Formats: sequence, structure tokens, C-alpha cells
Amino acid sequence: MRILIVDEVHPIFQEKMIAEGHTITELYELSKSQLIDLLSNFDVLVVRSKFFIDEEIINAMPKGFIIARAGAGMDNINETLANAKGIILYNAPEGNRDAVAEHVIGMLLTFGRNISIADAEIRNGVWLREENRGFELKGKTIGIIGYGNTGKALAKKLSGFEMKVIAYDKYLSNFSDNYAQQVSIDELKAEADIISLHIPLSSETSHMINCHFLDTLAKKPFLINSSRGKVIKTSDLVVALETGKVLGVALDVLENERINHLQHDEQEWYRKLIASKRVILTSHIAGWTTESYHKISLVLAQKLLNKDFFL
Repeated sequence: MRILIVDEVHPIFQEKMIAEGHTITELYELSKSQLIDLLSNFDVLVVRSKFFIDEEIINAMPKGFIIARAGAGMDNINETLANAKGIILYNAPEGNRDAVAEHVIGMLLTFGRNISIADAEIRNGVWLREENRGFELKGKTIGIIGYGNTGKALAKKLSGFEMKVIAYDKYLSNFSDNYAQQVSIDELKAEADIISLHIPLSSETSHMINCHFLDTLAKKPFLINSSRGKVIKTSDLVVALETGKVLGVALDVLENERINHLQHDEQEWYRKLIASKRVILTSHIAGWTTESYHKISLVLAQKLLNKDFFL
């Protein structure tokens, strides 16, 4: 195969592909028009997030062309059109599932034990104990929405915390296992003390977490999002925070992650998020570890080579 790489990937990808006789071309400064002009010379396009693979790019690909995304989500690819044209799609959600699961647990513990608040106070010469009394995870119920690679990895890692783990996935059935019990979305809303989102971004999931969803929660849960920012309507989430419908939130992703170029209405919810002590924010780094960088590229290479992979 003739493989064009337009985003940096771990060298293990090139190593594996070259060892099997495939050719690699790395061009990281291409414009969209340059990419379109070059596609006929290749069989595989390896991309992360540099391009949105839209109709114009897909129309330049012959049937059987391969798009390999070095990442978990496929929201920067028009999957419907690609499938209709016979384009083959690969991604590597297995590569960063452990990283995401660990990050979610880190955010949960940080919130539950007031770690970031106490750290900031001490750095400013303030020593408070009673005000920072936290809560334990044992005995709490966590509801996982989306029981794919990251949802399953989180459930497995939570098993040592003696929590009740329930999960909802619209597209799966009979998936209860040793780590999570399958429930309906209404059961999850009724029981969860903590909710963690592990769903892809699509027309169906865009703004899935909105005022209606938040108003129908039975408890006042802590909400964690490490999936995609646009899954949550942030303005509605801010209202839920202000009215006490949620205990707090931890967001690794935002609706608009270009925080220096926010629209006026976005600036309002951004100001409110950063002003709240009940909000934890990280910069889309849940799946971003040294190990996941290697594993994503390794899994992608092994999928392209039609080989079993082990992590």
C-alpha cells in the first residue's frame, strides 16, 4: 500500500508498515487543495485532526481507499458519505481507553476530595480542613453512558472502589458483565450519583445533555465528560450548576475548545465555568498520554495489516 501521513503519529506505525513492504510518505504542511490533488497517488490516508474529511476530499478518493484515523473518534470524517462511496474507515479507540478511564477517575477523586481547591488555597497561605471535607466513592452509584472501549475500561478500573456501576448504551443489548449492570436511560437518571459520558459525537448525540436531560435527573449528580464537548449544551449545564441540579462537573472537552476565540454567548458560559469551584477543567488530555500515543499508532498499524493486536 502507498500510505500518505498528514498528521504526526508515533514512529511505531511507520516501523510496522515498512517492515511489511508498504511505502510511507509524510507531508505535514499540506493545504486541503494540495491534499485533494495528491490522493490519487495513494491508497491510504492517515490523519488525526488536521482535516475535516468532507465531501470534497472523499470525492477525490476511489472506491476501496482507506482512511485511517489515529484516534478514537470519527467526528472529523463524514462517515455516511465515506461508507456510501465504499471508503474503508479505521480508527483506534482501543489505544487510549485506559488513559481516558484513568483520567476520569482522577477528575472524580479530585472533585470528591477537594484536591484542586485545597491545593490553590494552600498556595495562597490558607489552611482549611472542615471546609474541604470530601466524600468517599465506596457505596456511590456511577452511571456510564456509552459502554464501548472507554466505558468498559472505566467500569473495570472502578471495580476496586466498591461502587455500584450501571451503564446505558442505546446500541448495545445484554452487555451486563462483571463490572457493570445494564440499565435503561431512565434507570440511570434515577439512580446515578455520578454520570460519566463515553459517547461519540453525532447528529443524534449533539447536545444530548441539555436542559431536558438535566431537569429529569432524580439526584444531583456529579457529571464528567471526556468524550466530545458538543455532546453537552454548555449554557444549559451552567444553569443546572447555578440551580443546584448537578453537584459539580468535570470537563475534559468543551463545546468550543478555541477558548481565545469564543463568541459572545460562549464567553458567558466560559466565564461562569472558570469562576465556579464546583467545576474541574482540563484541556482535552484524557486520552493524551505517552503510552496512548504509542498504542494508538500500534493498533492502527495492526488493523491495517489485518493482524490481531494485543495491548
